[in-house]
Amino acid sequence: MHLLKFSEKYHTRKFEIEPFLVLEKIFNKFKNNYGLEISSDETATKIQQQILKHVEGIIVGPTSVYLGMSGMFHKYFMQASFKPEEFHEDADSFGRLLDFFVHLEWFTKENGTYQFTKKGLFYARRASAYGVTVSYIPTLRKLDELIFGNPKAAKDAGDGNREGHVDRQMNVWGSGGAHAAYFKVVDEIIIELFNKPIDEQPKGILDMGCGNGAFLQHLFNVIEKQTVRGKMLDEHPLILIGADYNEEALKISKANLIQADIWAKVVWGDIGKPDLLAKDLKDSYNIDLKELLNVRTFLDHNRIWKEPKDINKSRISQSTGAYAFEGNRINNNLVEDSLLEHLKNWEPYVKQFGLLVIELHTVDPTHVAENLGRTAATAYDATHGYSDQYIVEVDVFNKIMAEARLIPAKKMIRKFPNSDLATVTVNLFKTDSAK
Repeated sequence: MHLLKFSEKYHTRKFEIEPFLVLEKIFNKFKNNYGLEISSDETATKIQQQILKHVEGIIVGPTSVYLGMSGMFHKYFMQASFKPEEFHEDADSFGRLLDFFVHLEWFTKENGTYQFTKKGLFYARRASAYGVTVSYIPTLRKLDELIFGNPKAAKDAGDGNREGHVDRQMNVWGSGGAHAAYFKVVDEIIIELFNKPIDEQPKGILDMGCGNGAFLQHLFNVIEKQTVRGKMLDEHPLILIGADYNEEALKISKANLIQADIWAKVVWGDIGKPDLLAKDLKDSYNIDLKELLNVRTFLDHNRIWKEPKDINKSRISQSTGAYAFEGNRINNNLVEDSLLEHLKNWEPYVKQFGLLVIELHTVDPTHVAENLGRTAATAYDATHGYSDQYIVEVDVFNKIMAEARLIPAKKMIRKFPNSDLATVTVNLFKTDSAK
């Protein structure tokens, strides 16, 4: 906890001298195993090693994300040797930071120059995957207060312009990079849809929770380069809508789409209020939400909690998750009822072209316990649990989808990993009538 808290007073993006000096002390203690003597007891040794790995993660996770957001993992640095001053004006301090990563075998060092190792390249290319978890450090810093005091401590830390529980800019950056691997799976769905006769195609796409705009960019590029519709964009323009609840995400998405020279409307929208979004699109732009392909990535679980109006008293939830809203525990039956009600609100708008969803899931703790270190479920459960999000298991999610009369296109179903440890799914859901 002290390691998480010490960085709170420093700039969230810049590498400044004072944090360098603090980090160096932490690095040296870590290199010396914090003075721990290797125990002759095998169990004790494993525990020591596990604790040191946790400490390593707390050091390496945020540092690698900051490096990634600052441009350290650009091809310029990854493909050749470089000197610290090429990246940071305080070459001495930055060199000491790089020396720690030399200790971890991410870099080699020779005559004052550094070069990525294969191990370093492996982690550097995945730095954005840590961005989402690291972005919740503001929440993790307040665990003592969240658990034993004010359950809204993290949320209340915001100032109206900035969220208190999450570094949203980092979250958006991490999401855009981490989700890229799943975008490829979506391609075949998009290609099939936009290769159909023009009168059977969606007029465009709504990306609900557009984040940094990366998903919309990807979808546009696939349609433009790999589909029949891409050859007809002058006659049949593609309507692209990016909607998000967070103003910071809207700014980032709009800037990225403009830079990519992609025409798109970027608007405020709440995933929990599709009727309001539909009305805004119709009133402001004469766009019918029902005529678009609705897509979202990792969003349905992040809706603001609403007590369901319709409660199924005979429901017996199969979920193993634990859920709460602002410190009050929520019965799992209600979580399922809430998800059902949420999906029913969207059902009228996805009848014609379906709902393309990349979603995050929890995993039965029995499976997680049997596969420690082989799944990200523990991290997801922590960050999303403490920030009032509602991830459910794959089977539970699909069951509730079916109750909402949304059926997955079987040939399009994907799980990551493809096992009982799946934490991510990609599905195209269609209504019963559209099967």
